[in-house]
Amino acid sequence: MSWLLTIAKALAILTAACILGSWFLKEFKQARLSGKPWYAPYLSPPGIVLIIILVLLPILAGLLQ
Repeated sequence: MSWLLTIAKALAILTAACILGSWFLKEFKQARLSGKPWYAPYLSPPGIVLIIILVLLPILAGLLQ
């Protein structure tokens, strides 16, 4: 039964990653079409969330070891 919970957790994480990734890609394409600078998508809400995740990832990995 614990394998079912593990699969559900993995599915939730993958779903969230897909939603965030598609949201960022939409912002990226929109900024590119409107001629904004290359860093404009990173200043949007999904870009900021991705930056925060990338900064916290090594910290979380260090805490889990």
